[in-house]
Amino acid sequence: MTTEPHSETVRDPRTLRPLPRFIFASRWLQLPLYVGLIVAQVVYVFLFLKELLHLVIESPSVTEQQAMLIVLGLIDVVMISNLLIMVIVGGYETFVSRMELNRHPDQPEWLSHVNASVLKIKLAMAIIGISSIHLLRTFIEAGTLGKPNATYTEAAIMWQSIIHGLFILSAIGIAIVDKLSQPPGDHH
Repeated sequence: MTTEPHSETVRDPRTLRPLPRFIFASRWLQLPLYVGLIVAQVVYVFLFLKELLHLVIESPSVTEQQAMLIVLGLIDVVMISNLLIMVIVGGYETFVSRMELNRHPDQPEWLSHVNASVLKIKLAMAIIGISSIHLLRTFIEAGTLGKPNATYTEAAIMWQSIIHGLFILSAIGIAIVDKLSQPPGDHH
């Protein structure tokens, strides 16, 4: 009895039946969404430069607290921009098409092992970072409570803190579910 060597057949996508080919091709509908996020990235670069210019020009008359708030705003823009890059690059690579950056010297380290699960956890961590910056800004500005033109009420601060805590709990939940859904011995 002869056994044939095991070989996986790589199917040419052009030989798929019409309906599976059509369904698979529908992933390209996401391309305009990723291009739109790139446009949003351009807007964030503009906002960053505008705020940086404001800091530099106004620096002689800016108090330390105002400078800290502006810098936190700059950090916030950078973190949101990083989140956009993760979604654009990771999402495109995971859901649309391979970018084939294997040999590119600037390939992000995380991209080599990105999948939907890893992307969810990275996004959750980025959202927690962004929420942390917003909460820190709120706490700094809270010093003006009870004064005219106070920015935040006590209720607003409480709700922001609760929402931030829920972001953290959600990220922990995502990580636990991801860990439990991995086969034993599989680490990514």
